[in-house]
Amino acid sequence: MQADYVIVGAGSAGCAMAYRLSEAGKSVLVIEHGGTDAGPLIQMPAALSYPMNMRTYDWGYLSAPEPGLGGRQLVCPRGKVVGGSSSINGMVYVRGHAGDYEHWAESGATGWNYADVLPYFKRMEHWHESGQGGDPEWRGKDGPLHVSRGPRDNPLHAAFVNAGRQAGYPVTQDYNGHQQEGFGPMDMTVYKGRRWSAANAYLKPALKRENCDLVRGLARRVVMENGRAVGVEIERGGQVQVVRANAEVILAASSINSPKLLMLSGIGPAEHLAEHGIDVVADRAGVGQNLQDHLEVYMQMACTQPITLYKYFNLLGKAMVGAKWLFAKKGLGASNQFESAGFIRSRAGIKYPDIQYHFLPIAVRYDGQAPAEGHGFQAHVGPMRSPSRGAVTLNSSDPKEAPHIFFNYMSTEQDWIDFRACLRLTREIFAQDAMKPYLKHEIQPGDALQSDDELDGFIRQHAESAYHPCGTCKMGAVDDPTAVVDPECRVIGVEGLRVADSSIFPRITNGNLNGPSIMTGEKASDHILGRRLPSSNAEPWFHPQWETQQR
Repeated sequence: MQADYVIVGAGSAGCAMAYRLSEAGKSVLVIEHGGTDAGPLIQMPAALSYPMNMRTYDWGYLSAPEPGLGGRQLVCPRGKVVGGSSSINGMVYVRGHAGDYEHWAESGATGWNYADVLPYFKRMEHWHESGQGGDPEWRGKDGPLHVSRGPRDNPLHAAFVNAGRQAGYPVTQDYNGHQQEGFGPMDMTVYKGRRWSAANAYLKPALKRENCDLVRGLARRVVMENGRAVGVEIERGGQVQVVRANAEVILAASSINSPKLLMLSGIGPAEHLAEHGIDVVADRAGVGQNLQDHLEVYMQMACTQPITLYKYFNLLGKAMVGAKWLFAKKGLGASNQFESAGFIRSRAGIKYPDIQYHFLPIAVRYDGQAPAEGHGFQAHVGPMRSPSRGAVTLNSSDPKEAPHIFFNYMSTEQDWIDFRACLRLTREIFAQDAMKPYLKHEIQPGDALQSDDELDGFIRQHAESAYHPCGTCKMGAVDDPTAVVDPECRVIGVEGLRVADSSIFPRITNGNLNGPSIMTGEKASDHILGRRLPSSNAEPWFHPQWETQQR
């Protein structure tokens, strides 16, 4: 129960750090409360809606009632399983836009601009060029994380990309390469037909080394002695024990659980800690603040032709897809079905995309319920950089109790302006000639809803989280009172403690957060080991007329 480095959380960043630190000869113990990721429900890509809705694999967190969404409470799934949320997510792989990391660096996270993070994205990736074009020199060739593409053999995928082109947007062969902006194929963390989670990519190989081990238990708090983190108190089998760290404790427990653990350990806003009778070790006002997420709606269209995945949406169809996957790791079961994507700007004057599309050749909710219409397709769409900020705070000093999660969704006028733009621009794309052979009518929002007020009502009722919470232990300059960690991921004001996961993002990145979370673990490992990869001089693409043109 002792190692050089004790990592809390076997999620996206934690697995990457366990791999890199043990590779460098350090002894590592990873603490994980969740259980095994074995079995088809997690490993089969097409089954992604199951583990996300199962308490076995999910912490089961709910947001507080959200005033901007009519008082609805939204689910906030976080993986409670080996691999963390990379074992229950949609497997979509997006690095984020170069402009995101420029913003990080400008806001105090020096050394985290795009030139500095791109080499880590390349180191972690094993990109499978699938004959669909792309930017091989921008991608990694031999990293642990396999990144592939779906076959895109459903005609709706090409129709969606063509509709984007007909509407005047660029087509990009690789949104993770030189040019994110535009429509094109989507990347997924799937390898040989299996979900390629951080557990499969990093943790399982690391655990084969003698200097890396996994400890099952619930982390209760970081043990502090004279202002230094010396271990982690865990509960397992009804017993409270301490896992000692010879060098450092690293929290990689998610943007929900990392701030919770800091606060339980006496690091956070002093007044809030005092309310719960917790002794203050370091008064850090930013712990738990700056919570961000992506919100999206599913724009659903009825399809004129029986070519959508709905034909498999019955017991027999699912059994056939499942059998083909079980025996051959092939067929529809081997894809997350998100095979086409789009990134566009909502208006002129925005420097890089602020809207993302996931296209799906079936109309279905995330919990697996299909509308009565039968054959249909949908685009998940939402703004990328909401100005709204929420917070994660303690409900009590009991480590077993869920924290209070308040996203404060849609709390600014800009949120509503941006979301209406998403809906109207999507309607325009679906109205292009490329979609005409397939489009019957709009299921939701429905043609009847046109005015700002009508669209706002739809958003209030139907917007869902894209499950990208981040930002609650913001990385920034040491003299920034709102920063929690410095650019080396060290918690400001205490010794021997770091945080490295999506909680340290100063601002949410474009697209899905699994890629940036793994990159954070990769880069944090090098900070811990006192080394760094040389910066890249690659020049990412920005629309040359972004100041005056929307497309």
